[in-house]
Amino acid sequence: MAAEELLDYYARRAHEYEQIYAKPERQADLARVRAWLREALAGHRILEVACGTGYWTAELAPVVTTIVATDASPEVLARHKPYPPDRVRFAVADAYAVEDVAGTFTAGLAAFWWSHVPRERQATFLAGLHRRLGIGATVVFVDNRFVAGSSTPLSRRDAAGNTYQQRRLADGTEHEVLKNFPTRAELEAVLAPRAEDLRVTEFTYYWGAYYRVASAA
Repeated sequence: MAAEELLDYYARRAHEYEQIYAKPERQADLARVRAWLREALAGHRILEVACGTGYWTAELAPVVTTIVATDASPEVLARHKPYPPDRVRFAVADAYAVEDVAGTFTAGLAAFWWSHVPRERQATFLAGLHRRLGIGATVVFVDNRFVAGSSTPLSRRDAAGNTYQQRRLADGTEHEVLKNFPTRAELEAVLAPRAEDLRVTEFTYYWGAYYRVASAA
């Protein structure tokens, strides 16, 4: 899936996106993820990439110092939520090009974005984020684990090892979406050379990664 196609998909899905957080079997796990994120990022000045509808921006706003939440899609960006204006600001920005986002940050957040980063672009994404944040900054990722019976089935795998799902939206359109489900070992292999104090946490339906940007990143 090309970047333009992914943007179109999420623009079309914006009004129904947050339904994914309503799955009954995931509620206890989501509560654990919320608590984990708040503990990891409390008091920070956060650069959030690919914030989408601002679901996690709203969850974190009460406990952080500030959040600059960015997304490449103006149609999706932070839909219809009350945010404290002294803590939250939004900006249109590509996740692969955050160098020009204004602000001073102590942490970076990407919630449910890593799974859409092609394996061959992971190093590029990390390099850009780390340059913007600086050495020693905290980085937190959270995303989905594949759980049969709850996750949308995988439709194919490409030559680079990326996996895809076939999704139907409420408007009747069908879209092939890149959706990777890394193992702990795969995450550690990519992140460890660029990280200090790396901690990967596996929940039932989700995973989280916490680290600080290393001097060699």
